[in-house]
Amino acid sequence: MDDILQRQRQYFLSGATLPVKNRVRYLKALKSCIIECEEEIYAALKSDLGKSATESYMCEVGMTLSEINFMLRHVRSYARDRRVHTPVAQYVAKSYVKSSPYGCVLVMSPWNYPFMLSLEPLVDAIAAGNTVILKPSAYSPATSALLAKIVSQSFPPELAATVLGGRAQNSALLDMPFDKIFFTGSVAVGKEVMRRAAERLIPITLELGGKSPCIVDRSADIPLAARRIVFGKFLNCGQTCVAPDYVYVHAEVKDRLLSCIKDEIAAQFGQYPLENPAYGKMISQKHFVRVSSLIEADKVYCGGQIDCEGLRIAPTVMTDVTRGDAVMGEEIFGPVLPVMTYTDIDRVICEINAHHHPLALYVFAKSDIAKQFLTRCQFGGGCVNDTIIHLATSSMGFGGVGASGMGSYHGRAGFDCFTHKKSIVDKATFFDMPVRYQPYTSLKAKLIKLFMK
Repeated sequence: MDDILQRQRQYFLSGATLPVKNRVRYLKALKSCIIECEEEIYAALKSDLGKSATESYMCEVGMTLSEINFMLRHVRSYARDRRVHTPVAQYVAKSYVKSSPYGCVLVMSPWNYPFMLSLEPLVDAIAAGNTVILKPSAYSPATSALLAKIVSQSFPPELAATVLGGRAQNSALLDMPFDKIFFTGSVAVGKEVMRRAAERLIPITLELGGKSPCIVDRSADIPLAARRIVFGKFLNCGQTCVAPDYVYVHAEVKDRLLSCIKDEIAAQFGQYPLENPAYGKMISQKHFVRVSSLIEADKVYCGGQIDCEGLRIAPTVMTDVTRGDAVMGEEIFGPVLPVMTYTDIDRVICEINAHHHPLALYVFAKSDIAKQFLTRCQFGGGCVNDTIIHLATSSMGFGGVGASGMGSYHGRAGFDCFTHKKSIVDKATFFDMPVRYQPYTSLKAKLIKLFMK
């Protein structure tokens, strides 16, 4: 790993990553390799997470290709110097902001969307002119091995390389002198990454998680809300950082929402979801046991079945849940949906703000009610009358706030994430304004006050 980083630093310092045409060439090579390996990608994701080919394309391959295409369209304009206004006090000069890559970047990715969450930040980093060492998760071994193959076929190792392994490799990488670290994963590991980066003053971006609330008001379209909640919650078996973690439903429409959610689970996954080959599984035995233990049988409204051998948990809805229940004590990250009721909007907002800021917030309501939640609650991003789709566009940045993360990426935000903005003033030599030089006189003082208004 030290040798890889040393070679990448030499390559970066040579200036080879700076020409935009080189960045474009390698992004196109990555795109071609992904398309050629599409069936292998589906097989790897099926092995690791039980994902169907359709879900794998929709949530992993397709989104990655969209990010590459977005960067191919915009990277030239993003990389150009941006002129800004020059104040009169700096006459005669031009001022501009120069986009400069950080240098050697470490991207540490998780297991839940192992393909997309590895390659999207890598794409942004390459587009910005950096070199990259990618460290995918050891919990998704089939996808991680394939990522290593794709990266090696798309880039020379001095530009981008993959390191496989577990905790030992993660720890060793965090001891190395990178110029930027991008981490996606749990809050606990994010704290360790931040602590280790702080020892070297390495800038970081953290994409974490949290308990993302979903509010369903009595003004909502209840059947549509149920359909979209079921989609967002049980996609990838709930192993999604922006999945609705729990529902707050107005007491007047609670029973109707629960009934519609139950019907939607059957419509989307069948009467027996554990027999549906397109329904995935938990990533590991440890994760399966943890999520299963959060299910309280006496509060199960529907679902609750488990398949210990296949590490599968049926879409499960729990009702009459309170903040004191175990399922509300941690991010669930599985196919278990707790439902709580409310009658007072202000109280719900206070409850949400009293806990760690979530990565996402969803509200199903008329616009005036939705606006109260969007304005008064702190969260990373979200949707009105839908779930999770806000991260599926390269035209907006995606990221958390507070305990759910810092910094953002996707599209322009992704380019900026891996870019240092140099502020430059280019001063003319044919004229030199004398008022700033001593000795200072009353006339100079008046002129300085005039120029700096």
